[in-house]
Amino acid sequence: MRNTAINKEVQLSLSPNDVLQDLLEGNLRFINNDLEKVAHLDLVKQTISGQYPKAVVLSCIDSRVPVEQVFDQAVGDVFVARVAGNFENTDILGSLEYSCAVAGSKLVFVLGHESCGAVKAACDGVKLGNITSMLDNIMPAVKKSSEEIEGEKNSSNNDFVAKTVENNVLLTIDRIRDKSEILRELENNDKIKIVGGVYSLQTGKVNMLEK
Repeated sequence: MRNTAINKEVQLSLSPNDVLQDLLEGNLRFINNDLEKVAHLDLVKQTISGQYPKAVVLSCIDSRVPVEQVFDQAVGDVFVARVAGNFENTDILGSLEYSCAVAGSKLVFVLGHESCGAVKAACDGVKLGNITSMLDNIMPAVKKSSEEIEGEKNSSNNDFVAKTVENNVLLTIDRIRDKSEILRELENNDKIKIVGGVYSLQTGKVNMLEK
């Protein structure tokens, strides 16, 4: 049973690739229903005075994608930034920069998911209150998919939705690199890695996307 929280020494010893491998191994435990046993209260007490997360995950708010469980991570292991549609904005970028440049995280993981409601709404051009302006952030992915997928250009086309989920992750990664000089320089100097994947609601597996 794990009863020790990640500390500064451990965080410093990890490479971005180490962290990515750790998350993917955790996801494998998740889909095999073999999660690590953890003494949660011990970790809670050990992280009172500080935290040294190894990664930050940008994910959707979807309740079916519990990020820490999906990657089998415990208290103090990862930062999680959540917004419907897992896109970046100024607040999210600031959070990612804090995670890596200040708190020492080694990995930025943009996590989309199958059948994303926000992506479907963007595909359908939904107009509703503040949701409308929120969906503007996903429209570049919708436009890109429209040029790549045949058939209906709305949520009735499962292939169109799936491709838009993928494009949204990849374009978000592009914009993170473009908009954040801090993260771009950290990645260029091999201090961090920025990656993306899509979570399957059917299997629980996180499938990596190549960029």
